[in-house]
Amino acid sequence: MKSEVGFVLKSLANLIWPERCALCGNFLEEGESCLCSKCLGDLPRTWFWSWSPNPAERRLWHLTGITSAACLYFYRNQSPYNILVQRVKYQGDRKLGAYLGRMLGDCLAASGRFASIQAVACIPLHPLRKWRRGYNQAEVEARGIALALGVAMTPDLLRRRRYTRTQTKLKGIAKAKNVEGAFTLNEKCARSLTERGICHILLVDDVLTSGSTIAAATAPLMPRFIISVATLAFVE
Repeated sequence: MKSEVGFVLKSLANLIWPERCALCGNFLEEGESCLCSKCLGDLPRTWFWSWSPNPAERRLWHLTGITSAACLYFYRNQSPYNILVQRVKYQGDRKLGAYLGRMLGDCLAASGRFASIQAVACIPLHPLRKWRRGYNQAEVEARGIALALGVAMTPDLLRRRRYTRTQTKLKGIAKAKNVEGAFTLNEKCARSLTERGICHILLVDDVLTSGSTIAAATAPLMPRFIISVATLAFVE
């Protein structure tokens, strides 16, 4: 009965405030969520979850030694799909972030390559930046992935110890220097995971560009845990 009432209320809401595709802006049809079927079908998927060594793994291997990584789609110059990450990060579209995270999580689960993951963590924001934005987009995406994988979500495993400039406007070695030493391990959370026998963590961020941020974040994690990485977008 409760589910039927929920369905009726959702149907009424869709009639009054019909949902639009986050990419093309067209009205969504019944059964669609966040993206219309056409935009979803044209999503430039990487398929990194199905093969190794893939470009994400090769990029991270040189920086961190990580051998297991996957990204949902390619972030390319002038691609209309670039707006998806921007909507989640800057326009407060948490529903889209959770939707894309769940999609990536389903891909990871179906591949079998990530079956040993026991918990999901995320790149943290500095408290001031999180306060200004109102949320951490990587956490929203990570929760969607954790739900798809059926594992625990540990948003507090890492802490950002200092405020850093945005990586978007930096290049090359400047990116690495900007985030060097920026992350620290939450010892209480780490001990709790260890006591529960959790040793394989999936670290989530929204975009993989140079890999500098992930390298800095994995530095305090790797002495204690096996780390795999997942991001929504991969910059070619």
